[in-house]
Amino acid sequence: MCSPTLSELPTCPRGKKGWPWTEETPQLPETMPDGKPWPKVSIVTPSYNQAKFIEETIRSVLLQGYPDLEYIIIDGGSTDNSVEIIKKYEKWLTYWVSEPDRGQSHAINKGFEKATGVIYTWLNSDDYLLKNALMNISIAYKDSPEAGGWCGGFLSVDPDNKILGVRWPTRLDLEGIADWGNNHFGQPACFFSQKVWRECGPLEESLHYEMDFDFWLKIAKAFSIEKVNDVLAAAYIHRDAKTYQGNVGHVYAEQFLIQVRHGYERLAAKDIGERINDYVGSLMKVKRISQFPLLRPFLPIARMVWKKLL
Repeated sequence: MCSPTLSELPTCPRGKKGWPWTEETPQLPETMPDGKPWPKVSIVTPSYNQAKFIEETIRSVLLQGYPDLEYIIIDGGSTDNSVEIIKKYEKWLTYWVSEPDRGQSHAINKGFEKATGVIYTWLNSDDYLLKNALMNISIAYKDSPEAGGWCGGFLSVDPDNKILGVRWPTRLDLEGIADWGNNHFGQPACFFSQKVWRECGPLEESLHYEMDFDFWLKIAKAFSIEKVNDVLAAAYIHRDAKTYQGNVGHVYAEQFLIQVRHGYERLAAKDIGERINDYVGSLMKVKRISQFPLLRPFLPIARMVWKKLL
């Protein structure tokens, strides 16, 4: 499918402006600069009750101006108005479904069962692509077709779309990726080949938070991964996100488990030590607050914050 234009899509909600609401990526020519066709890109969006964000996700994919796009949405049976939003755009979707699943990893695996592209990625329903993301990743693929993956920068934004920071991949070799606590990079800005999916997929469905870490370790054991010098995507940081709903301890536990599974017990031990030091440091701060009468009214707040960080 060739990406639709802004004028072809449904009118954006009132009050929305800018990318990808009232702006679009210019339509790319039918072929790449060397005359070869653009590689087909397959994108899977797993979703569950993200009506606040999913329309922006969908529009950011469809408005890439890309000549050969395959877009698949796997909704886990949302009970908000996510399905109504998806239906608005279904004529431009390769496939979509809304039904109960076994979690995010299962939804992504289901989506890639339908994919036929050359370049793959998944984009969560509270993330979005930036302008020219697919053009930039396709050029990276053309420059390094033997690589298994290509990773660019991504933005962290708050619910008002204010930029909180940008993260770049630093080390994309196996040892660097294994040191995930100090070197994690943003899945929304990472793409991989169909060959990689066939050899390293599917995602481990027992993992609910760090399935991307496990997957990239598998890739790095068999393929090179290239850095892309473009910011490709943005991820919302919000209180309803799965990794921010009091699940930080579970996230760390999965990280340590994956490190051990892949033979990096040393790094797991190092990261566990750092988390323990953080824990002890937080505990000491709470105790110091309790020693000062003027600060005691703030003690319940400090304890609440501390428990959230566990």
